[in-house]
Amino acid sequence: MASPEPMTPATYDRTYGGNRAFHNFFNDFSHIQDPNLRRRLALSEIDKVPFGMYHVRAVLVAGIGFFLDSYDIFAINLVTTLLGVVFWHGPPESAKNGYGGNYGNLPTPVSQALKASTSAGIIIGQVLFGWLADRFGRRKIIGIGGDYPLSAVITAEFAPTRWRGAMMAAVFSMQGMGQLLAAVVALIVTSSFKEAFGNAPGVDQCDYACQTAADRCWRIIVGVGAFPACFALYYRITIPETPRYTFEVAKDVEKAAADIKAYMASQSEGEVDEVMQARMKKVASPALNIPSASWHDLYCYFTQWKNAKILIGTTLSWFFLDLAFYGLGLNNQIVLQAIGYADGESLYYILFNGAVGTIILVVAGSLPGYWTAILTIDSIGRKPLQIIGFIILTITFCILGFLYNSLSKGALLALYVIANYFFNFGPNTTTFIVPGECFPTRYRSSGHGLSAAMGKVGAIVAQVISLPLLTKDAPSPCSGAQCTPWLDRLMQIFALFMLCGTFSSLLIPETKGYTLEELAGEPPTSYNSGRNGSIIENSKSRWWNPFSGGLPAGFFYPRMAPGGRTGIMTSPTPAVQTVETNRSNTRWKFWKRDRHPRREDEMNCAASSSSTAGFATSRETVVANAGVLPGWGAGWGRIDRGGNTLAMDNIRLQDVGSLLR
Repeated sequence: MASPEPMTPATYDRTYGGNRAFHNFFNDFSHIQDPNLRRRLALSEIDKVPFGMYHVRAVLVAGIGFFLDSYDIFAINLVTTLLGVVFWHGPPESAKNGYGGNYGNLPTPVSQALKASTSAGIIIGQVLFGWLADRFGRRKIIGIGGDYPLSAVITAEFAPTRWRGAMMAAVFSMQGMGQLLAAVVALIVTSSFKEAFGNAPGVDQCDYACQTAADRCWRIIVGVGAFPACFALYYRITIPETPRYTFEVAKDVEKAAADIKAYMASQSEGEVDEVMQARMKKVASPALNIPSASWHDLYCYFTQWKNAKILIGTTLSWFFLDLAFYGLGLNNQIVLQAIGYADGESLYYILFNGAVGTIILVVAGSLPGYWTAILTIDSIGRKPLQIIGFIILTITFCILGFLYNSLSKGALLALYVIANYFFNFGPNTTTFIVPGECFPTRYRSSGHGLSAAMGKVGAIVAQVISLPLLTKDAPSPCSGAQCTPWLDRLMQIFALFMLCGTFSSLLIPETKGYTLEELAGEPPTSYNSGRNGSIIENSKSRWWNPFSGGLPAGFFYPRMAPGGRTGIMTSPTPAVQTVETNRSNTRWKFWKRDRHPRREDEMNCAASSSSTAGFATSRETVVANAGVLPGWGAGWGRIDRGGNTLAMDNIRLQDVGSLLR
């Protein structure tokens, strides 16, 4: 075999920056001209980088927008009583121009329309902004509803694999913070108008001063939501585009590398040489083995059952969850009054106790649920938390529904707190996380937006179902539990929805411990070993096990590979091959046969819709080709993707492990 000719040493631009929290791997890969290799190396480093302040910044940037959405959604629940006092005061004969005449209570159709319209607007934002984020980029989009897919996707694409679930759960926990702030603001404004509200025994006896105070209160509560919007807008435009979007959708290798550098330096956008950028886009974009988004590719991708079932699982799970979550969350005041924790001798104490009751539910149930999920989701996994959470919620709502009349007020409140805890230490968190991980980059935001929109469809259905049932056969005027004689039946319906959510959750994949590229169908590489710490993956999937997935990561993970410590000069290839061999040996040979070759059009569709076109078969680890010895620029980590032989000046890295076999 002829020895390879020496390569002429080349000089490359190097940059300064980086620290212990985020290594400056822009320098490490700036000399690599193969765009596929450069992309996988750069993304593998993002997946393995230790947790640092850069990740905290990404969580805060994504979380502030979600905090805004949450505040706006749950503030509606707190202002409905005030709106009834202001616009529907007095007996029926005092009604005029559609207002008044309902004893200070918001009419049921109006309450339904108000709460449903909030969710309807969010649905439009989730679908529209989710698609726009896949079309034009993540950092350019912001809007009510749009922060559901954007917050999840931005966090997932900047997060290391080991902490991705915890970081996304931390962003989602801002929902609890938004709900808490809405209740605190309501408490403050209520206390500020204590004298005006204190003179009214109830909503039906509110005088002019009381109505004026109520009018000012609801406007203040809603208006405070503008402040998080300002912060969300500022911080969203100060974060660079995610490298995965720039690599895989924009297919701009130079810009992706510059954005990585900008992210490390806390800058809003990376600076690139426009001439080099244009040249690389012309040469490298066609060479990237990544399908481009198109209607044909979209059809081909989601008509495959393995992909379609994931979308069905994420949408239905979120739909069934929000039927109960928003059925209760947007009617907290009604439920608290029914169980005796939002009553009082005057309108002031009714409003005050309602705000305090909401704070208790958030602090005692919701926030601990969010924080527990943050600590455990990368260890227990997404799918177990979702399924177990649905099962516990099914049991809880069965108890509330069938034993409602025999439970004390304390027991009812305790069960309500437990339900709030397992909502968030369970499906409410996981339904937000999984859609942000399991779709390929080109459809990730759209898939998440569609899944979230189905959840809000469930919220609308919940309002259509819950409000008529809650007020059915209620006397007028009424107080306390008299206003909700059918509350127990509503809890029974919610139990059925939670049971349906349990079954739909069986369709989603377990995403813990896998990179986003692996979840999109790309094979793992030797660079990804250690992405969850210092372990080598040895997971064993079983078709009958609904909880199978990657190895635990996050706060709890095994430090050593099962076979012992790997030496520094040991090739990673044999270890990974051993894992793959053991895994393949557990499958029946029968299932490996291609007994029905696909037609030509099916092959074309598969090639178009696959995220791994040009790659090895999924679950096969990509290793180097040992047929060619490395040249002078040799080092760790080259992967051979097949196809045409790369030019000598493009070969900078070669897997040294292949030389040790």
